[in-house]
Amino acid sequence: MGETLKLRACDAEDLKVISTYLQDAAVPVEEMNFFADESRFAMVASRFRWENCENKAEEGCAKYERIRCGLCIEGVSAVQTKQLDCKATDVVLDLLAVVEDGGYLQLMFAGGPAIRLKIDGINCHLQDIGEPWPTHWRPDHSSAVQEANT
Repeated sequence: MGETLKLRACDAEDLKVISTYLQDAAVPVEEMNFFADESRFAMVASRFRWENCENKAEEGCAKYERIRCGLCIEGVSAVQTKQLDCKATDVVLDLLAVVEDGGYLQLMFAGGPAIRLKIDGINCHLQDIGEPWPTHWRPDHSSAVQEANT
């Protein structure tokens, strides 16, 4: 089944690791919140378990898994959004990357939406929640790569 993931990022290199684990996470808009009085941004997502991808190759079984996880980013003083309707609670976004950009963290989603967090330093935590479940769907970036190369 695999280990439960629990990570902390304190610098840009750590953040790259968290971003890698969150690539292709499905994030419902209603599961993202900024707690201004606590200087905290938090979200719950269903992440694709890339690290367990090749261990499920038996005939008749789902090859892949997803698991719910929580991401908490501390020291957030402001939040900006791009191409994102925060009231559209039925929308689920596909997270592509979490990147640091000179005093900001950016959550970049497929199709262009983004969230920009003003931070006083990198301080975030990622933790799996509950048990994984099987899925036959594996994220595929080949069409995006082909489009970028044309």
